[in-house]
Amino acid sequence: MPRMPRPKPPTRSKAAYEAVRRIIKHHLGKGPVKVSPQEGGLSNLVFFVEHGSEEYVVRLNLRRDRLNPFLKEQWATTCAGKAGVPVPQILEVGNDPFPFMVLRKSPGQAADHNPERLRIIYDLGRYASRINAIVTHGFGATFDWSHNQLSQNEGWHEFLHTEIRLDHRLRVLRRLRMVSDKQAETIRDVLESACRKGRRPALNHGDLRPKNVLVDDKNRITAILDWENCTSSLAPEWELAIALHDLSIDEKHEFLGGYGIGTKTLAAIAPAIKALNLIHYVPSLERFAKEKKTEQIAQYRLRLGGALDLYSL
Repeated sequence: MPRMPRPKPPTRSKAAYEAVRRIIKHHLGKGPVKVSPQEGGLSNLVFFVEHGSEEYVVRLNLRRDRLNPFLKEQWATTCAGKAGVPVPQILEVGNDPFPFMVLRKSPGQAADHNPERLRIIYDLGRYASRINAIVTHGFGATFDWSHNQLSQNEGWHEFLHTEIRLDHRLRVLRRLRMVSDKQAETIRDVLESACRKGRRPALNHGDLRPKNVLVDDKNRITAILDWENCTSSLAPEWELAIALHDLSIDEKHEFLGGYGIGTKTLAAIAPAIKALNLIHYVPSLERFAKEKKTEQIAQYRLRLGGALDLYSL
């Protein structure tokens, strides 16, 4: 999703530390030597664990109903790994005492400030094409990883209007004066027609950015992390609406070059990419409105109005 001010991460507690020690002791034997909290995602706690000479990562959620996102990640990384994508090695997913995932610590350093950033972004685009080549069934967060068939959105139109709630998002954009009525209808038309008859969904990582990439000392990607936003959707439109969002114009070209998308293809799918990018802003805009952050709303009104676009008239 577009990079916005992040909400406060979940609070670590004594119960969380005790849960990590219990999980490690149960699955790896003797208790860990050291447990260190790390920066995590929006919903999960992350701990680095030294256990003898081995290093692990434990991701934990203190909400007992949050096992499914871990199962989804496990399915997605297994499929991506088979497709030649470097992914973390997940050792265990469980629900006792809380939903958790145990991973072997991936080698490498974060790529977001690497001096070889352009080369890394090119390779990230190359891996994105492999991820998006994995065929899935159903649109949205519930797809092949789940045995719940009735929860799947069979079609793109159903996904747009039930899971994404397109009508609601367009109302928010109009109410906050981010788009005009005419622009809102254009967004609706573009998205509703984006999935032509017979087109299949595919796996999308949903947050392919350098911050979610580890590289070795030769700047080769060793792992693509943070699959919690992975989904079954149109590819590459869904992936690109997020992956290209924070990149400079030169970096966008590198990513697209690695992916293998030509100029004609990009021109054809660009309207859908832009429309998806716009509706992805809505949850954060709603939060700003609720908190009465008028200055932030004005800034994003300027951005979404195209005032910062230096490449077209």
